[in-house]
Amino acid sequence: MSAPLASSSLAACSVGANPIIWSNDDFPDLAGDVPLETILHDMRAAGYAGSELGHAYPASGVDLRTTLAAHELQLIGGWHSTFLATRDLATEEARFHQHLQRLQAAGAQVAIVAECSFCCHGDPDTALGSGDNPQPRLTPDQWSQLIAGLTRLVDIAAATPLRLAYHHHMGTVIQDEASLDRLMQAVPSLQLVLDPGHLAFAGLDPIAVARHYASRIAHVHLKSVRPAIVDRARTEAWSFHRAVKSGVFTIPGDPAGGISFPSLFNVLAAAGYRGWLVVEAEEDPVQVPALPKARAARDYVRQHTGA
Repeated sequence: MSAPLASSSLAACSVGANPIIWSNDDFPDLAGDVPLETILHDMRAAGYAGSELGHAYPASGVDLRTTLAAHELQLIGGWHSTFLATRDLATEEARFHQHLQRLQAAGAQVAIVAECSFCCHGDPDTALGSGDNPQPRLTPDQWSQLIAGLTRLVDIAAATPLRLAYHHHMGTVIQDEASLDRLMQAVPSLQLVLDPGHLAFAGLDPIAVARHYASRIAHVHLKSVRPAIVDRARTEAWSFHRAVKSGVFTIPGDPAGGISFPSLFNVLAAAGYRGWLVVEAEEDPVQVPALPKARAARDYVRQHTGA
């Protein structure tokens, strides 16, 4: 009998889904009008235990908890765009408090933040910064402002039951290896959302990043990339919208994907990770129907982790 995978120790993790599998948050033309009832029904039918926030979800945290509970789902957490590098801290603190209040009322566990000053990922016409096209950059003063702001948000979240985790993301100021490492070194109390799809798209090795920041991973997104499309997006200076619509991302377990998820699971298991594993697939739901791929990804995660 072969030895069990180290990743079998991830069996204690909960597995959730992001509604972006069904309806894209950034681009309404990518099935942005799918009814919430359809999303939640399918999510539960595919075997998921929880959901991250989506644009169709109730604004009230209490209503959100009730809506999800009706489908035997719980809220995992949700994205919050920060503008700490370019706005005053008092404004950003107030916005963050509102986000935390909504998440707490809904019973969430994770607050996901990403710095969106100068971001271009939501613009369907702006080329992504990669390869020969530099990503958006911060001045030294803006870096200082971002670091101070994130340190403050970490302290605010620490007074709640929620974990704050930073999401590196294509088309933002924290995209490549240098910017990610600079941020993580400057804010040692900051934890990380590990998103192998965005890491690979930006040219980083997701396994190496997972090893390097193993003790600081608070949340995990599971999606892969199609290497041939990544190469085209870089060499032809595509926008994020064009890359997504062209299928740059795919689910874990897709043979066309370029990420070794068994290796990633082993790194997480060795680090004692016990948080959520959240499947994402930022594809066009019209071209690639949501429910079959959601089920396939759920089966793959179960097979390789026991979760």
